Amino acid sequence: MPNRLANETSPYLLQHAGNPVDWYPWGDEAFEKARSEDKPILLSVGYSSCHWCHVMAHESFEDRTTAALMNDYFVNIKVDREERPDVDSVYMTAVQALTGSGGWPMTVFMDAEGRPFYAGTYFPPDDGHGRPGFGRLLSFLHEKWMSAREEVLSSAETISHHLKLAAERVPGPGEAPSHQTASRAVELFGEAFDMEWGGFGAAPKFPSPSNLAFLLSVHAREKESEVGQSALDMVVHTLRAMATGGMYDQLGGGFSRYSVDGEWMVPHFEKMLYDNAQLARVYLNAYQVTKDEGFARIVRETLDFLLEEMRDDEGGFYAALDADSEGIEGKYYVWTAEEIREVAGDDAQLVLAWYGVTRDGNFRDPHNPELVGRNVLSARANLEDLVMRFSVPPETVLERVEAAAEAMLAVRAKRVPPALDDKVLTSWNGLAMAAFAEAGRVLGEVRYQVAAAELAAFIRSSAWREGRLSHTWKAGQAKVEGMLDDYCFVGLGLVELFKLTGDMALLEWARELWEAVLSRFRDVEGGGFFETPADSEPLLLRQKAFFDAATPSGNGAAALLGLWLGRYYGRNDWELQAEEVAGQVADHLLRAVAGFGTILQVIEFLATPGRELVIVGPPERRVAFEDAAATRFLPWTAIAPTADADGLPMFEGREPSGDAALAYVCENMMCLMPARTPEELVALLG
Repeated sequence: MPNRLANETSPYLLQHAGNPVDWYPWGDEAFEKARSEDKPILLSVGYSSCHWCHVMAHESFEDRTTAALMNDYFVNIKVDREERPDVDSVYMTAVQALTGSGGWPMTVFMDAEGRPFYAGTYFPPDDGHGRPGFGRLLSFLHEKWMSAREEVLSSAETISHHLKLAAERVPGPGEAPSHQTASRAVELFGEAFDMEWGGFGAAPKFPSPSNLAFLLSVHAREKESEVGQSALDMVVHTLRAMATGGMYDQLGGGFSRYSVDGEWMVPHFEKMLYDNAQLARVYLNAYQVTKDEGFARIVRETLDFLLEEMRDDEGGFYAALDADSEGIEGKYYVWTAEEIREVAGDDAQLVLAWYGVTRDGNFRDPHNPELVGRNVLSARANLEDLVMRFSVPPETVLERVEAAAEAMLAVRAKRVPPALDDKVLTSWNGLAMAAFAEAGRVLGEVRYQVAAAELAAFIRSSAWREGRLSHTWKAGQAKVEGMLDDYCFVGLGLVELFKLTGDMALLEWARELWEAVLSRFRDVEGGGFFETPADSEPLLLRQKAFFDAATPSGNGAAALLGLWLGRYYGRNDWELQAEEVAGQVADHLLRAVAGFGTILQVIEFLATPGRELVIVGPPERRVAFEDAAATRFLPWTAIAPTADADGLPMFEGREPSGDAALAYVCENMMCLMPARTPEELVALLG
């Protein structure tokens, strides 16, 4: 008999609807039951594409003996961390404070007031890996609850008190951040840089798109300096290594969440919308800087993957693809040498060499040791070596590999695909909107332009009601109060879409979102922005995110949105909000640069003189100017194409001249003489 999760829309919660555990969704009903029955709460948090979440589910939540212990001793709450990032953030803070690390599945034991007294991540069914068996832990905590209640509640109160003090603590202001801060950050990134494989630090390796975007912006500021060149070198080396490794899907496009090794070779196979949206923009900007067509190819393949496999019919994009297929991690993506021989025929040896496939394989699954000889595909073969080895010209090598790839993709499509998490998250869709809009502008691809516009329309019609955003949507139902990330990521996506279309309604909506951020999320007394609005459901903590996770920090994104709109609307007071955010962590920035990529971008933006590019005239006449501007990486330039020069301070005095198009390059609203040809514009931008 299904439990209460059967009434939910989250794919992750629905995965657990058939468990023998008496699960509750997060809500008042569960807490009231805990109070009335005098039981503690077991909170389990995960997400649908999480491999270890599946493992714990199979081992414990599907086991009737374990479920009986859970049902007898606890009130059990299951939370999708992507649907309720506010709940996840609060209790992940507790897990990290209590254990020194975090991750998912997250397991928290707490009283009926939501105060944690014990926490961890994955627990095996039996003692092992330095962790207690889950069943033994359940019995132990029940015994403690019954025999030492005062001790347990005192511990919960103490833990909660310290967590609240930490959440309220204001970071030291330090010195005002500047270009010197950013340059020193580049040096620190260089100290952590992997000279052989790119990226920062050791395995596991995460792509860290915010950090790469920061480094590209430093290069844009000082192309000829040692610091600027070092920044670019780190980005280019990392992007090439990721694109040729197994973390990138060599057949279908798109990136997995991270690499378990230091070489970007063996991924954790889940594919997330947020990674692919952010990485597409980094590759796009690297293409603008280097003119490397290989980077443009990765952008197209990644965005096409999102269009083909992750898009809802109504225009939104789904959250994720699972790491597992048929219960086995990576099964959909890996190949044996024999499987490739069957597909590639006479070209098998060439194809095996191109993709680095061997009989022994490069992928081992500890949960399925009997599966051997499996390979994650890479593209690191040396073309010249293959030309000599197979005595064919380079173009023939590429043609044969491309033909084999199409055939392999057709075979792969017949396999059981990974599960799709088909909820639409507003915040992540804001990141996708920015990616499609900027790629549509830079690459001139109409399908990306249309996708961005349709995505904006979808969010407005489905997730925007009476001046408020919802966080998640599925099957026609919007739910969960929008959080800081939702407002800021959508606002930033609208800014990118305005740069493409010049539609003032988009910028006005971004302004409306920003004003909601100021009124409902800002900490007027302490500075910065809370993750949740002032009138949302009260939780144990109300936190502020300055540190980047897999997505930009809420405060970093808010500061960027305030800067962009401050530049467009001539509002210095909005720019001051960004200065406040950067100042709050100034004393921490250089101690942990890898976590502050978004705020480091804010510092670059703040220290760059205000620059505007206004292109006026009929759309068909503006195209050549817009295309010329799109070839340049202009990270902090407020681009404004318009037909009538009405609605923004930067448009004043920039009226079009008849049917001609003109381009004005301005600094702090002071403009040079207009460019009358695309060539003149390129010279002015130079």
